[in-house]
Amino acid sequence: MGLDIRWPIGLMFTLIGVLLVGYGAVQGASATVQVAGSSLNMDLCWGLVLLVFGAAMLLGASLGGKQPPSA
Repeated sequence: MGLDIRWPIGLMFTLIGVLLVGYGAVQGASATVQVAGSSLNMDLCWGLVLLVFGAAMLLGASLGGKQPPSA
């Protein structure tokens, strides 16, 4: 069983993050939410969070080689 679970998780979060960042960038000011006197684009913010998390998972999967179990 050589599957590292970080690969599919990283790919999924990276893909969703890219989609949300793209959607938030296209929507612009129409998708902003007023929070404490300032306007935030929630799609863009959460897309960046998911993108960073997915990239961290992919980086961890590529750097952390699994050692085969010794019998």
